[in-house]
Amino acid sequence: MEDMRALSYGLGQQYFEERDYRGAIRALAPIVEETPEDVGTRLLLARAYYHAALLKPAEEQLREVLQREPTESYAHLMMARTLERQSRADEAGKHRRIVAALTGDEDHLQPHRP
Repeated sequence: MEDMRALSYGLGQQYFEERDYRGAIRALAPIVEETPEDVGTRLLLARAYYHAALLKPAEEQLREVLQREPTESYAHLMMARTLERQSRADEAGKHRRIVAALTGDEDHLQPHRP
């Protein structure tokens, strides 16, 4: 079973790198269901949802990541960007302030310009 998870994760990573975000979602979602404590895979799944413009599922995955790892600065940054894309700048600001505090980089206080 571990071999299948590793294979699916590798496939999900490959799809993500090739910018086939929906393919990455198909490969990674079953892993997250099977091993919900795997924050790394869940974060990659959230990123795939974000890049596929599936913002609600991205937000859900990021909330799970942050519940398990509240000091994961990249998850806070992704959450800020996800909320900004949903026109929820006030909520995003909280996550930007957390990223700036965790990293010491005040550039994170500025909204992302795609």
